[in-house]
Amino acid sequence: MTDSRPDVLVVGDVMADVTVAAGTLAPGGDVHGEVQIRPGGAGANAAVWASSRGAAVRLYGRTGDDLMGKLLTLALRERGVEAALSVDYVARTGAMLVVREEGERSMVADRGANAHLDAGDLPSSLEAGAVLVSGYLLFDPGSEEAAVAALERAGAPLIAVEGASWPLLARYGRARFFDSTVCANLLLVNEREAMALAELPDNLLEHYAHVCVKLGRRGALYLSADRPPLRVPTSPVPDVDPTGAGDAFDGALLASLVRGLAVQDALRDACLAGAQAASSPNPWPELP
Repeated sequence: MTDSRPDVLVVGDVMADVTVAAGTLAPGGDVHGEVQIRPGGAGANAAVWASSRGAAVRLYGRTGDDLMGKLLTLALRERGVEAALSVDYVARTGAMLVVREEGERSMVADRGANAHLDAGDLPSSLEAGAVLVSGYLLFDPGSEEAAVAALERAGAPLIAVEGASWPLLARYGRARFFDSTVCANLLLVNEREAMALAELPDNLLEHYAHVCVKLGRRGALYLSADRPPLRVPTSPVPDVDPTGAGDAFDGALLASLVRGLAVQDALRDACLAGAQAASSPNPWPELP
């Protein structure tokens, strides 16, 4: 690991995504279908999309001492991400199973080593142009302390936290979330996550200097205490798999802002990244 200050520093999950697409499953029997194993995880996804925008990116996370952990580390490095990943010698690398059956989608998440990320896995100071901390870490009792420590140790003009999942966010609680993320100055959420935190998105400015609401096919809304609301549309694309689209948005947005792009241009690029991720079976950008 180098001592240089990265443009974007991400603290989040590293997962293996297993996708199964089939007609109708036969309990106890075999059917033909399509099975894909891909790198993923909210932290890893955001990191590779930030790197694709030319940013120097460092990712802190945790994998198991297994083949999948080694493969994910290599995949991140292939995308130009400095993978500062701790190795867990007890828990296996996290995995997400997504099963598509007759138009329905079911998911099973095993956070594995991600749930054991510890504050000791992080340096005493997280200096960067922008720091992003995943909400998934915050919502798991095993990694909550590490998420709070990452926000407290962040030294950056932009300290961002993302909402991750509206049901987990609602269960965690508004007041608790605001207390845990008091060091953040940028909140990244989709519409349902925003609603879990406040009746109106504008109300979130009481807690964060900047709020970005991802609107899916309708683009994005950027709220700031020192400027009028900014709304950016996005071009319609076919939804192949929305998994990771929000992470792609987050990574591209932070990379663009750190590079000095105007907020409106950064939002446009972030919407483009999200659309590219959603319209592809691969949540990561294509290699150059």
